Amino acid sequence: MGLLLMNLCAQRLQIGAVRSNFIFTQNCKLSSGGAVLPQPYKTFSSLPTQRRLPGPCTCPDGAKILRDHIPQNQYEELMQRRSKEFQHYKARSNSVLSKLLFALPNSPLQYPIQGFIVRPLTPTAIPGLGLHAEERNSYKVGSGGMKLIIESSSPLILNDLLAKVSYTSTIYHVNTGDLITFQFENYEAVFPITIQQPQVPILYDMGTDISSQVTIITKTFLRYKQLRVLLDSIRKFYSDIKVIIADDSLQPENVTGENIQHYIMPPAQGWFAGRNLAVSQVTTKYFLWVDDDFLFSEKTKIEKLVEVLEAVPELDVVGGSVQGNRFYFSILYEEGDENEGGCLYRKSGGKFHRLPGYPQCHLASGVVNFFLARTDAMQRVRFDPKLQRVAHSEFFMDGLGSLMVASCGDVTIDHQPKNRNPTYNKFRYPKRSDAEFKLQLHFFKNHLKCIRYG
Repeated sequence: MGLLLMNLCAQRLQIGAVRSNFIFTQNCKLSSGGAVLPQPYKTFSSLPTQRRLPGPCTCPDGAKILRDHIPQNQYEELMQRRSKEFQHYKARSNSVLSKLLFALPNSPLQYPIQGFIVRPLTPTAIPGLGLHAEERNSYKVGSGGMKLIIESSSPLILNDLLAKVSYTSTIYHVNTGDLITFQFENYEAVFPITIQQPQVPILYDMGTDISSQVTIITKTFLRYKQLRVLLDSIRKFYSDIKVIIADDSLQPENVTGENIQHYIMPPAQGWFAGRNLAVSQVTTKYFLWVDDDFLFSEKTKIEKLVEVLEAVPELDVVGGSVQGNRFYFSILYEEGDENEGGCLYRKSGGKFHRLPGYPQCHLASGVVNFFLARTDAMQRVRFDPKLQRVAHSEFFMDGLGSLMVASCGDVTIDHQPKNRNPTYNKFRYPKRSDAEFKLQLHFFKNHLKCIRYG
């Protein structure tokens, strides 16, 4: 026998050693093995059963309408490809567990409402199933469609049988969910099951000092003078810490030294390609990102940033200040409808509230160019190598909803004088074509209708 499960095409429950397979989705049929099934109970609920789909979002004042930056002769075909990719994205990110559920008022049914997690294809007893009704001649409970009926004149026997009901998924999936219906007379409850393959932990040995905890990484391009000044300043305060350099200079020079790893890239690959390379070689739990023209000082205390991330494991990134200036921002995002896409506003200087226990720190959506980060968290989001020049915000846009970010004002790094190399400046500052490309990228990749940088 088995309780009816919704939204997966083939699921199975069992009581003791008795099992029953069944199918229930819009494109599947119920199979009863020849038995005549009673009609399901009617419910009197008029509550919504689905989360309301997002409607069109409202673009903030001054936002760029991204479709205006798509060549007209490419627009229709691009929209078709974007729509297809967005459906694939939803299939990977949406879950049956997002279905809107309501608890019944004064219900005699007892069932788990949160935290019931099973492994795929593994029988697991459903905890807490029970009936607590007033005295009757007979007690009968069942599942949606009445695929399973348990009836007894004794509530003790009935609850003893319910304690033996177990759930087994029959479709392998590493992270999904299912919904079970549970009925008694005119009461019908629906409760969720999380189907999840446990992950193998990946732990980092923190060792005994900062050198085993943090790697400093940077990306350089045509600024060897500034890079060597940076390295000298690092060694003044951290003599043994590893430094990783990603270098896409046109004519690479040798950069050597104890605990320095210098990776030569093809010329002019860009900022994010270099970041990806550098992060890919980090073996410590954390890395500190610095620009190649920064300058360590006595106020550049990496240990303070490590302390924050160790004390607040939910945090992924904590930024410091550059010459006393904290460059953080908030990102306000509305999903929008499926056709037009979402609306995004990056607000410079925007923050949420203080980090509990650390009054010098505020939670934000992103920080700029001087931050300590968890290596594994940053590798999951990835820096988009299509962005070759200025891209301070784009990484954190991609990480919105998955990265927890804070900015702390008590750790500071200095900045060297500006570079006056005309060849460097030619590559450094984006052209109009770069800005157009970035807007077109946001339109497709981030499924955006509009964007504003404020």
